[in-house]
Amino acid sequence: MMKTSKEKAKTNKIIKKILLVSLLILAVAAGVVATVGIFRKEGEIFELGFVNSETMRLVIMFLLLLPLLLLLLLIVWIVDVKKGKGAKVQLVISQPATAALSTPQTEAAHSAEGEEERAPRFCMLSRIDEGKRVYDARRYEEETSLKRFCENFRNYAAAELRLYYDIKDIRRFIAGMAVSPIIILQGMSGTGKTSLAHAMGSFVKNTSTVIPVQPMWKERTDLLGYYNEFTKRFNETLLLEKMYEANYCKDIYITVLDEMNIARVEYYFAEFLSLLELPNPDERYIDVVSDVWDTDPVQLKDGRIKLPVNMWFIGTANNNDSTFAISDKVYDRAMILNLDEKSERFVAPRTKPTPITAENFKRLTAEAMQEYELTGRNMKRLEELDKYLISHFHITFGNRIMKQIRQYVPVYVGCGGEELEALDDILSKKIIRKLETQNPVYLRSAAEGLCQYLDELFGYDRMILCKNAIHRLERNA
Repeated sequence: MMKTSKEKAKTNKIIKKILLVSLLILAVAAGVVATVGIFRKEGEIFELGFVNSETMRLVIMFLLLLPLLLLLLLIVWIVDVKKGKGAKVQLVISQPATAALSTPQTEAAHSAEGEEERAPRFCMLSRIDEGKRVYDARRYEEETSLKRFCENFRNYAAAELRLYYDIKDIRRFIAGMAVSPIIILQGMSGTGKTSLAHAMGSFVKNTSTVIPVQPMWKERTDLLGYYNEFTKRFNETLLLEKMYEANYCKDIYITVLDEMNIARVEYYFAEFLSLLELPNPDERYIDVVSDVWDTDPVQLKDGRIKLPVNMWFIGTANNNDSTFAISDKVYDRAMILNLDEKSERFVAPRTKPTPITAENFKRLTAEAMQEYELTGRNMKRLEELDKYLISHFHITFGNRIMKQIRQYVPVYVGCGGEELEALDDILSKKIIRKLETQNPVYLRSAAEGLCQYLDELFGYDRMILCKNAIHRLERNA
């Protein structure tokens, strides 16, 4: 049986190694024989003990140098072999990829390299692209109203989840969603902040996504993930996956940033805050990667992902020594809901979930803003209050807060509440909160006058939440 060229080369290589090792052993043995016992010390000079001729000394010196020469030859041979391999690799790569010249081994190598290049770096997002038809088959409940939606949500949470909330808190939560995609739930631990956001996802039949915020978070990659140069894959996060999915789906998506102020919100969430302020949703794209691959998911545009219009970010916040204070930049853009105490249990009827599209929810809130527009009387009251605050405390409403009030109050009324209730709530969180920056001594002296002015302007004890917030700041001043 004839040996192939590859087998012959392998045999020759083995023979060369055996010969070199043999020569190296002989050289070492000769060196040992030449050196052992041939030196003796006479006075201070070393002389050869039994070598009397000059020729013999030269022979022995050669035997001493032979191992070094053979070692040098071995190193040179190894370097040549490696260079030869490199040349062979270069030769294979430079050859034309034709069937006549390629071997099965080279074809397999080229195939493996091609598969690696074509492999997507976004595994989860690519799977969503493959199964996108699933989202088109969903069924929704379109016949509802804001008031019924709030009542059914409260009853569903109580009957199905054993979570009990005051109807006013439910109205505030829904009205807050109508104003801003960012809502902050504040309050003591155990009052049901995370549970409220979870219950909303369950009620609309799209489970809420809970993202536990970590203390070391500082930038958007902590939320969206990053490209791993070693694996050549993108480390996708759950939030990135849900954002990508939401751009295919019509559902309401609830993302919970649990303990959002355990890190600085204005650091890791900065780009989200800025983009969500843009009036045109089609311009809200956030960077994910800096380059573009042919295998990237179809909804990534130049390495950026669109912020979904049907996603709300619900942050839960605790105020203690282990957390950071939330900045005005965040508070001004978000809607705030205070859950300071647990609600009493009540018997609720069995209620089914109400899957509703985000588009229909926004339609209901837009209709409420038109139908229950803020009355002229209360607009006049707000103007008078603004003048009072400017003259006494040097704070003002501002255009953003006035826009939020005009949106929030009508939706709250559409949910079944009263106009002054809504005004009391939003003023306590957006305006009275700004008194925290006042001089403590002056605040204590001016607090009672402000409470009296609220009674004169809106009616006695109609602005309870505002007055409670003023008294709390007065005590802490």
